[in-house]
Amino acid sequence: MSAPAVSSRDLPHPAREEIRLEAVLHALSDPMRLRIVRELAADGDELSCSHFDLPVTKSTTTHHFKVLREAGVLRQAYRGTAKMNGLRRDDLDDLFPGLLDALLDAAARQSARLADV
Repeated sequence: MSAPAVSSRDLPHPAREEIRLEAVLHALSDPMRLRIVRELAADGDELSCSHFDLPVTKSTTTHHFKVLREAGVLRQAYRGTAKMNGLRRDDLDDLFPGLLDALLDAAARQSARLADV
């Protein structure tokens, strides 16, 4: 029996046990990627790539989503013609308890602090 064909629309994701702390921290070290994750966390649901209004080119936006997906921070799947993005909160919370909440809280505090300047 042959393996099922992989669609060109299937996007590779690391398995939970393959997610590495240094990859997650690297992915979240970029302000645009952190912004994406903050929006996903605030919404709590899947959002399409077109939902995000980032001040960068479309190709740069695509790169940021790829880095987040390959680090295991988010899961991407096509729904019709839209590429949907969802935070892999369960996986991250299981592997690194409290990390995501701490990073999101720190990012919110930094954003508020910088808005006051």
